[in-house]
Amino acid sequence: MALEIGLRMATIVWFRHDLRLEDNPALVAAVARRSPVVPVFIWSPAEAGAWPAGAASRWWLHQSLLALDLGLRERGTQLIIRRGSSGEELQRLAHESGADAVLWNREIEPALVARDALVAAHLCRNRIECSDFPSRLLFDPQEVHTQSGGPFRVFTPFWRHCLGRDQPLPPVAAPRHLYPPAAWPESLAVDDLALKPRNGWAGGLHDAWQPGEVGAAAELARFLDASLPEYAAERDRPDHNGTSRLSPHLHFGEISPAQVWHAALRRVRRSGRATDDDSAQPYLRQLVWREFAGHLLHHFPHTPLEPLRTEFSEFPWEVNETSLRAWQLGDTGYPLIDAGMRQLWATGWMHNRVRMIAGSFLVKDLLQPWQEGARWFWDTLVDADLANNTLGWQWIAGCGADAAPFFRIFNPVAQGEKFDPHGDYVRRWVPELSQLPAEWIHKPWAAPGEVLGGAGVKLGVNYPAPIVEHQAARRRALAALARLK
Repeated sequence: MALEIGLRMATIVWFRHDLRLEDNPALVAAVARRSPVVPVFIWSPAEAGAWPAGAASRWWLHQSLLALDLGLRERGTQLIIRRGSSGEELQRLAHESGADAVLWNREIEPALVARDALVAAHLCRNRIECSDFPSRLLFDPQEVHTQSGGPFRVFTPFWRHCLGRDQPLPPVAAPRHLYPPAAWPESLAVDDLALKPRNGWAGGLHDAWQPGEVGAAAELARFLDASLPEYAAERDRPDHNGTSRLSPHLHFGEISPAQVWHAALRRVRRSGRATDDDSAQPYLRQLVWREFAGHLLHHFPHTPLEPLRTEFSEFPWEVNETSLRAWQLGDTGYPLIDAGMRQLWATGWMHNRVRMIAGSFLVKDLLQPWQEGARWFWDTLVDADLANNTLGWQWIAGCGADAAPFFRIFNPVAQGEKFDPHGDYVRRWVPELSQLPAEWIHKPWAAPGEVLGGAGVKLGVNYPAPIVEHQAARRRALAALARLK
């Protein structure tokens, strides 16, 4: 075997949003060639167009690359890191390592899809074989279409269509060993990419997350054992740990959606609580929402910056830097909104129910453009994903596919009382309100003076008064919608 491997030319595996060894189609194909494998990551943020990785994503990427390199070294090889033009670096690496093929998994972001087409043409001109493989989604968006042959724009028919397709293929185990090339090309260290923030801001991210394939597997196991059985009832409660928290691991490809899909089904079947897969469907439905986001981005690549419903291009926003900054900092005077924005800043993540409420508040109560919210989330979320971010913000702004109508305006007080009924989520992230009784914690401005005094709350001093009055803001938003019509 060693002699046979030594006689074959090497294969480069170009890692991107697939930083894992298990169920990695490009890696599987490289192993099948029975040749030395050269794992490569190239840092080329300019090739992402308008959406290079934000600060939180860069922090995660640093940790994930270290974890991937460790996993590769345990299998007899290592990660080669380069910086610059992807096409040029891959050509150099092929020459330096004696590789005759470059394999990668497909991207879905428009700028990266265009980049990959240019790289493939460049390699082909230089007589280097290249192949790409579907990996980031369960269902290839090129193969999913309506009966008329067009893209889906409503989720429920998309969900039914996906359920009617063949099940995703079972995941493939990681290779036990990878053969290295005869000579290793030069490599940068992960630190050379300068991905980590310099101001120490990322301490909360370290405390909240374990990036990498091992961390993804641990998070999945935790969710399956503790939260999947009650997911339908608990997923909207930010005061409970009822969600999977797998979104950053899925975005960076530290775990594949097929791994998650099949693991959820296995867990339900082992539990004996259901004779079919129905009890897994609330969570599988959320995975397919992720598919829907990728489907929309593939078919409507302009939507990260422009509304899918073109009439919203003329919406009369009232741009206000002061209001935007108060929202970003969690200083709006609405406790549930502020808790969510502070959770985001501290941990790089926000509960999905709170994302919707905070998004509604920015777009409708404050009349700020949804693109401003999308940009802030892009920079501060560890799970910043162009497809998901675009779908979420256009959904809440009423201008996307299957969107909530603009006139559906979340009341932050009512939402807090419903989904954080005891105020535990607010108390954790807005500690200056921690002594308020649950009756008042979502509306401290309405509390009697003696209650505020007893809780040590001084509105406008150690906690802001509301920056807008919700009912008045709602009327203003509906008036803006009427002007658009």
